[in-house]
Amino acid sequence: MRKTFTRGTALTLALFGATALAGLPAAPARAADSSLDETAAVQQGFAPVPDFSGLVKHVAPAVVSVDVHLKLNQTSDDQDDNGGQGDNGGQDQGQNGLPPGFPQIPGFPFGFGTPQQPQAVEAKGSGFIIDQSGIIVTNNHVVKDARTVTVTLSDGNTYPAKILGTDPKTDLAVLKISAGHPLPYVDLGPSSSVEPGEWVVAMGNPFGLDGTVTAGIVSALGRDIGDGPYDKFIQIDAPINEGNSGGPLFDQKGEVIGVNTAILSPSGGSVGIGFAIPSDMIKRVVTQLISGGKVVRGYLGVAAQEISPQMAQALGLPTDDPAKDGALVAAISPGSPAEKAGLKAGDVIISVNGQSVTNPGDLASDVANVDPNHKADIVYLRNGKQNTVSVAVATMPANPDAAFQQGGNSSSSTAPQQGALGLTLAPLTPDARDQLNLPDSATGAVITAVKPNSLADQAGLEPGDLLVGVGATNVNSPDDAVAAISAARKSGNGALALRIIRQGQALFVGIAVSGQGDSSGDSSGQ
Repeated sequence: MRKTFTRGTALTLALFGATALAGLPAAPARAADSSLDETAAVQQGFAPVPDFSGLVKHVAPAVVSVDVHLKLNQTSDDQDDNGGQGDNGGQDQGQNGLPPGFPQIPGFPFGFGTPQQPQAVEAKGSGFIIDQSGIIVTNNHVVKDARTVTVTLSDGNTYPAKILGTDPKTDLAVLKISAGHPLPYVDLGPSSSVEPGEWVVAMGNPFGLDGTVTAGIVSALGRDIGDGPYDKFIQIDAPINEGNSGGPLFDQKGEVIGVNTAILSPSGGSVGIGFAIPSDMIKRVVTQLISGGKVVRGYLGVAAQEISPQMAQALGLPTDDPAKDGALVAAISPGSPAEKAGLKAGDVIISVNGQSVTNPGDLASDVANVDPNHKADIVYLRNGKQNTVSVAVATMPANPDAAFQQGGNSSSSTAPQQGALGLTLAPLTPDARDQLNLPDSATGAVITAVKPNSLADQAGLEPGDLLVGVGATNVNSPDDAVAAISAARKSGNGALALRIIRQGQALFVGIAVSGQGDSSGDSSGQ
């Protein structure tokens, strides 16, 4: 079970895939019959509540429970980078089974210290059959680091399952069981036609209660919850809890439109804010996992971030709603398809193969969906002018962000300088490279101090940031930085766009030189 606080709130984001039961509470009291007569409801202007019993009878035989046997005392060092999911069968393994500072979840089996010897733990999740041969879809965090996986069908029959493949970046996994006869299955429908407000039905195995059915509506689409690089979750209010992970989300036709994956909650239980992976993403990922056991994605070689108002002002972009006006290229990977095509830091990508790009998430998904060695038509803005370039997309490397830890092409040594923005700059020496964990090829000016309440401080710049450019101008030394900042301020547009490297990540920081600060946006490799 993985839990993450959302920024600036006390809510909890939980990947609730696995749960271990120490006993069930007393049976809940039966709710009073408060249903409204259908005829009376129509007369009063209300639409009758739909009856999903027929749908449930039709699809229930394809919904399964997933039991995972794993070791309890895995250390965090044993976990692979899985796109933001450090789960082991839905359960992180820090102190008490959770990262430091995170509250305990009722019914969660971790809370008694870390055992000295490995202990087998059984965790439970959900899944659904998509082919009569026994192909099953579930979440990656349900089966991650599993010793064995067992699937129980709705009729009670149990079968050992083989993991055909997993994709941590989308938190999806595919299993296979051999029942010796054709199995009931469900179809993946089109999530592109899903609309907020429509009815949906969630099924799964919450807290080990197999065959549980809940209903609700679609609350929103395209939610980015910071769980992975391709987040475009369907938000629902149908109650889902621990153990629901990997279970299907059905539309009113009985087609799967999502995989229930996470909840946002102050307590770990459902409060009506759940998230499901859309079926259009599932189709592409699952097809590749079945055929090859892994997902191959397209790679452009840019680090991109959202555009803030100050950034838009500094770059001469429209300022009405800059956060929806494209993806700002913060850095270009050397030797990448983007560099070969002539793209530069400061360009704003607004379209990929005719699909509008409104933010870095769109860019990441659109590029990833291009088959390697195929062309992608990129539309971008540079100096206020629209351009189009055709790029031969490559195969995404294992660590696409690694190449962005470098700056310009040369370096010089000058004394630290205090700028009007409130920055103290110093040369990037070999010792500084080691301290900042930068490659030998990295160049720029190191920010060694930021004056409190200065423009730089208000913008979020920090000691240890490596300044590598001002707008489109590369910075290789403190002298370069001072000259570039001075020239940019004389342009008179009221804002500066500084390119920095922070903890290996390339990004732009906008500074309103009129005295208004700005915050930097995260960037990610694509």
